[in-house]
Amino acid sequence: MPSKKALVRRPSPRLAEGLVTHIEREKVDVELAVRQWEAYVEALRTHGWETIEVEPADDCPDSVFVEDTVVMYRNVALITRPGAESRRAETGGVEEAVARLGCSVNWVWEPGTLDGGDVLKVRDTIYVGRGGRTNAAGVQQMRAAFEPLGARVVAVPVSKVLHLKSAVTALPDGTVIGHIPKVDTPSLYPSFLPVPEESGGHVVLLGGGKLLMAASAPKTAELLTGLGHEVVVVDISEFEKLEGCVTCLSVRMRELYS
Repeated sequence: MPSKKALVRRPSPRLAEGLVTHIEREKVDVELAVRQWEAYVEALRTHGWETIEVEPADDCPDSVFVEDTVVMYRNVALITRPGAESRRAETGGVEEAVARLGCSVNWVWEPGTLDGGDVLKVRDTIYVGRGGRTNAAGVQQMRAAFEPLGARVVAVPVSKVLHLKSAVTALPDGTVIGHIPKVDTPSLYPSFLPVPEESGGHVVLLGGGKLLMAASAPKTAELLTGLGHEVVVVDISEFEKLEGCVTCLSVRMRELYS
């Protein structure tokens, strides 16, 4: 049976100091962000996911975006080397968490940089965004870690958003979705569905045809509901002020060995 475990990490008290690159900085309400995070975690649990809290990293403002620190393929964990130097202290606690789960652990080494938010898995194809936080050496090290296991790693350009998954994610049937103005080259994907809102391009597959989405994309939620998906909505407005989305607040571990 597939595993349904998700790593999450409580927001840092310094969350409001988090990095922004492609948007204007807005004031972040940290207390509201904590409540939104708790509701996000509860949504995962309600839909059958066992959530595992990584040790908090209170001195790291962006540490709630735990997806950036590790990439999973089957039971192998690739600990990243984030492109922003200020985020590199976030990986230690995540490494401990995946090791406790029995994962085989690998690392990205200098000069490679890799953010997990740049990695989109569609079955055994792994799309990796190049352009911001992830460099060529990081892509190559991912190839070395995962291609011997049967993955196909495909580098794709990212220039309009922070991470690849800030632009695109995928539906259960493998169709890639995204808001056209934020997607560099939609034609790179064998099947692509445009959506009407930027945050509508961000979905987490909960299983059973259910999709976790942000409340900021009601038109996309209506579109996907009309296609037969069951949409579960969470409000993550405070994280969106820091270029966060529903994918980057957890690491979904679907293929751990029992």
